[in-house]
Amino acid sequence: MKLLIIEDDIAFSNTLARRMSKMGFECVCVNAESEIIDKCKVFLPQYVLLDMKLEHSSGLNYIAVIRETLPTCKLVLLTGFASIATAVEAIKLGADDYLTKPADTKLIAKKLLGEEVEVENSFESTMSPERLEWEHIQQTLQANGGNVSETARQLNMHRRTLQRKLQKRPVSK
Repeated sequence: MKLLIIEDDIAFSNTLARRMSKMGFECVCVNAESEIIDKCKVFLPQYVLLDMKLEHSSGLNYIAVIRETLPTCKLVLLTGFASIATAVEAIKLGADDYLTKPADTKLIAKKLLGEEVEVENSFESTMSPERLEWEHIQQTLQANGGNVSETARQLNMHRRTLQRKLQKRPVSK
């Protein structure tokens, strides 16, 4: 069971690789975006765990390329900045599943292996006004192709204010 972990946080990816190895996965980590496609072609993993927020860009930009290179792999996007808009976009681009950090290794393994898991879904419960604002910002940003200036104009918000809001983790529920 070959697992490619694409994560720019070296300490986190190494810890995750050790834990997933104990669960029977043969793990290889990629910490530099320039190495992603080469590792996919050389290692030929059956499973890919892709972080959404990479050092220079979004993991969303790599889903289609990975899917093209590895059409049968199980690809799970892992993110600390969850929103409905990015979850939908990830699935549209070809990800098989979507998990939010922090996610324990047992949950990650079950998702990679396609096992049914019960996960508390914060999207189904009533959301706080702060969470609704976060979701609306993410949806508008997605509709504008990631253009912060245009999103700020549409939301009638100063661009720097929007950038500060985007840097914060989403409010739960």
